[in-house]
Amino acid sequence: MLKIVALSLALGRRHLADYGSYKSRKDFTQHQLMACLILRTYLKTTYRGVIEFLAVSGELREAIGLDKLPNYSTLKKFADKPGVMDAMHGMLATLAEAVASECPDDHLDAAMDATGLETSGASAHFVSRSGKTSKKFIKVSVLILCSSLVPASVVVSWGPGNDKVQAGALIDQASDAVTPDLLYADAGYDAEWVHERCVDWGVMSVIKPARHKADGSLGGLYRSQMTETNLKKLGYGRRWLAETFMSGMKRTMGSTLNATSERGLMTDALMKVLAYAIRR
Repeated sequence: MLKIVALSLALGRRHLADYGSYKSRKDFTQHQLMACLILRTYLKTTYRGVIEFLAVSGELREAIGLDKLPNYSTLKKFADKPGVMDAMHGMLATLAEAVASECPDDHLDAAMDATGLETSGASAHFVSRSGKTSKKFIKVSVLILCSSLVPASVVVSWGPGNDKVQAGALIDQASDAVTPDLLYADAGYDAEWVHERCVDWGVMSVIKPARHKADGSLGGLYRSQMTETNLKKLGYGRRWLAETFMSGMKRTMGSTLNATSERGLMTDALMKVLAYAIRR
């Protein structure tokens, strides 16, 4: 936890001003509050819970540099600030850049996929037996670097929905931080325009086709190259590393969101990705 706090503070200083306003009371810096939020997510607790945890851990308070503890409502208000999500995206991009620069063989692969986070603690079994219909969930789409399982970009949205809807934003975000050699994705991202967007990025896309023509052929300049032989030759099996990231994140950070507002749900979902990336 001390290492998580240290890295959270270092990243926060790069993407957050010390204080949100010149009128601030200057009791806590924004990067200190960000470190508290990341610690909260790692501990899978509430705003009150992380403050109570810090109250009995002098070592963590010292690591964050807290002379006194913030009120839980201070953390909540900070989490709801519009610029916090932008800062988290920036922190993830910085991590990805650092990992990419240390790639030993100068060959960088990436993979993208999506998963869902529940907005209720009710199990799927309970929902099924109760006869109720399942509500919409928060969809988390990520583009990860295969060598380290660190995300280069994240898009949070309401689900369910077609994965291709978030593909453009994922690629645009990632292109500001890294340029991998290959990008793997499953058939949910199969579209000629996705391949074209990757070409513009300077990346070779490896996407399993979802649809064929009546004669069994594949349409499109790039889709037509996605034959079973070429997919195997290009190491399409590495696509599963994106699912490995999703599985690890859910097991470590939990698969349920505790927030009730839309902004809170989106922030908490993105925070799970950031906290897990920092932990890695």
